[in-house]
Amino acid sequence: MTSDHKRNTEGLAKAREKKSEKCQERVDKAIQQLLKEKEKINFNSVAERANVSKKYLYDNHYDRIDTLRKQQEGLPSLKQVKREMTDASKDVLIAAKNKRIKELEKEVQRLKGILARRYGEDYDKGI
Repeated sequence: MTSDHKRNTEGLAKAREKKSEKCQERVDKAIQQLLKEKEKINFNSVAERANVSKKYLYDNHYDRIDTLRKQQEGLPSLKQVKREMTDASKDVLIAAKNKRIKELEKEVQRLKGILARRYGEDYDKGI
């Protein structure tokens, strides 16, 4: 007893294709966000953002992610930029404080001069 019945798998094929398209869109969106936020692009970061497996990325997007990753190799990391900004801001703060210290030292000298003259006047008066 053989059956000539052919199974209808069109619905499954369409569902699989739709799922694949959604994965593709999530990966594209994740890469765009990483580029916009100037974060490192690698398989881990894209997989996490797109909520897909690294295997999926290796199987379907290896060339694209590898190219982007290699392009970013020469760029400084966000942590490095923040560290450099912190060092630069420290230099600015130190310069501002040094200027303020000099101003205060001049004010102290001026007040000492006034005080010395005042003591001299009081000494002359016999107080």
